[in-house]
Amino acid sequence: MTEEPNNDAGQGLWQVCVEQLGQDLPEQQFNTWIKPLTAQVAADFSKVTVYVANRFKLDWIRAQYAGRISAMLEALYGQPVTLELALAHRESVTRTYVRPFSADRPGQQETHQITTSSVQEEPAAPVFRTRLNAALTFDTLVEGTANRMARSAAMHVAGSPGHLYNPLFIYGGVGLGKTHLMHAVGNQLLADKPDAKVLYIHAEQFVSDVVKAYQRRTFDEFKERYHSLDLLLIDDVQFFANKDRTQEEFFNAFEALLAKKSHIVMTSDTYPKGLANIHERLVSRFDSGLTVAIEPPELEMRVAILINKARAENADMPEEVAFFVAKNVRSNVRELEGALRKILAYSRFNQKEVSIQLAREALRDLLSIQNRQISVENIQKTVADYYKIKVADMYSKKRPASIARPRQIAMYLAKELTQKSLPEIGELFGGRDHTTVLHAVRKIAAERQQLTELNQQLHVLEQTLKG
Repeated sequence: MTEEPNNDAGQGLWQVCVEQLGQDLPEQQFNTWIKPLTAQVAADFSKVTVYVANRFKLDWIRAQYAGRISAMLEALYGQPVTLELALAHRESVTRTYVRPFSADRPGQQETHQITTSSVQEEPAAPVFRTRLNAALTFDTLVEGTANRMARSAAMHVAGSPGHLYNPLFIYGGVGLGKTHLMHAVGNQLLADKPDAKVLYIHAEQFVSDVVKAYQRRTFDEFKERYHSLDLLLIDDVQFFANKDRTQEEFFNAFEALLAKKSHIVMTSDTYPKGLANIHERLVSRFDSGLTVAIEPPELEMRVAILINKARAENADMPEEVAFFVAKNVRSNVRELEGALRKILAYSRFNQKEVSIQLAREALRDLLSIQNRQISVENIQKTVADYYKIKVADMYSKKRPASIARPRQIAMYLAKELTQKSLPEIGELFGGRDHTTVLHAVRKIAAERQQLTELNQQLHVLEQTLKG
């Protein structure tokens, strides 16, 4: 019987699986072993074929990750799923049949392996790989207060590379859209100038390229590759920390590109002067163009992102459901997308329409973790420890700036990270009126947009509270 190609729901199953692995595994492991995988899902969800680049990676994934992937697919689908690991060229396929636990076989899991072979052809690699994701454009990026300045600067760079805002340095927390913006710049420039030499690369790959050039004594080829670009897009430059030879080579590439009026766009998790263990001369170059921040998206922006992403998946996301999800997933766009995939997959697997109740069921693990981990009391303790004041000062009537300021920050975080109302928050801060809480929330939100140091402090506190 001929197998039908995977459908949207099948691809959703694999995407949710990958998303969950991305949350469970360390970032380095995920990026190295899981992210490059592609999969084909049978129309009836009975089999998922995962394609791996080479024999070494196939053996490693089979030994280290196949069990986890199988269990996750079964948990998501609720029925047995056959996992196949296959080489992308001449394939040797390992099938792992997973049967669910049952009352007569408690705690047991059976696997059977069968080896087959087939041949697939890969298209020839292009002469120059840009590494750009064509789906990440300015059109697919939702604009809001959180990213408006960064988006405007990025569009200017795409339209007039080599002129103003060179380099463009974009910073912010994980999953806020920094990488999307960089890809959008590259895709827009190539649309306008198809012959432009554009390269998107993660800082870790640049480090790896330096190491290879050093080992093989191929620095001429290395310099030819990087110094001849029209646009260099480099992600997470904080990974250059403590790597002296890499920093030296990046400085040389930086100078060469600016001399020929090529453009450089960089991202980091902090502003240039906040980077640790980076040479001062490099930091000064990072800060010599335009530095812009991307903030966590505000509520309305999160709602718009959810509705747009659902529309892109040919699914309907009722506004009330989008508001429910947006109020519970506050940290970044990546988590929003992950929550959306879980909801849509849950809807398709159970053949139910998207509703608040369905969203609550699909996100029950996420919601329980949030409810368990973040409380106003926890926020008060974390902020008090950070600013070296007593927790009791959070609900005292003392008003010196050294106490009032952290108290306002704690109120702001309580409003952002919990479901408590303004009166409830006021009550937990020593019986203060809700207008006092509202004033603190608005004051800190406004200053966050203007004060780099405060914004950085809030990022640290948010990451600490979210674990």
